[in-house]
Amino acid sequence: QVQLVESGGGLVQPGGSLRLSCAASGIMFSINAMGWYRQAPGKQRELVAAITSGGSTNYADSVKGRFTIARDNAKSTVYLHMNSLKPEDTAVYYCNADIVAPRTGPQNYWGQGTQVTVSS
Repeated sequence: QVQLVESGGGLVQPGGSLRLSCAASGIMFSINAMGWYRQAPGKQRELVAAITSGGSTNYADSVKGRFTIARDNAKSTVYLHMNSLKPEDTAVYYCNADIVAPRTGPQNYWGQGTQVTVSS
């Protein structure tokens, strides 16, 4: 069974940095686009950053220049490097991936979420 497992969230002061990781596990043929979303209390889930299997990236305007998404295809892992964090970045961050697996075919998967809190 394919799963996405996130790690790296926590409490950080404004201006600080964090790195989130998300590893896909299970039997897979391929992983296509991978991305990070976030959801703050009382708000809708929004796209933060995404990366294709070829390495093309796109970012939400609110994080451009501060966040970097990267992936290691050999490890089936996507990362989100977050710098210059602001209180408004506080949210639960979710990993997302389009994965083709033998038993289920192409499907979209979500991780369980990891809390990021930016506060002094």
